[in-house]
Amino acid sequence: MTKFIAYFRVSTERQGRSGLGLAAQHRTISDFVAGAGTLIAEFCDVQSGRDDSRAELQRAIQLAKRENAKIVIARLDRFSRRVSFIASILEQGIGLVCAEMPNATDFQLHIFAALAQEERRLISERTKAALAEAKRRGKILD
Repeated sequence: MTKFIAYFRVSTERQGRSGLGLAAQHRTISDFVAGAGTLIAEFCDVQSGRDDSRAELQRAIQLAKRENAKIVIARLDRFSRRVSFIASILEQGIGLVCAEMPNATDFQLHIFAALAQEERRLISERTKAALAEAKRRGKILD
């Protein structure tokens, strides 16, 4: 039976406190693992996906290596929005399973990683534009 390590992430403390995003990820992963293997550990970060040196993520990766387990995530963008990081994980031989698309091949994960990376760039552009507009309207930004 396949061993899985669950990894969850939300970007902000507010999202972490509400628990809604984490609950949805838990449900997706639990539903997947129930029919595919055994969950041996769970790790969760409340931090931007921009930084791939997240403490809990690194712990999950190390445990996956030691236990020859696969890391299961609800969605690829919860893991990383950088193609190079996802590629490096796959090149290390660490199994990565996305519960929303469990049959995705490594090739498909690379494609979805590229889309997630582009979405990160677009989110940044939209945020900067919205902040600039708020500033033009006289809003004092923290």
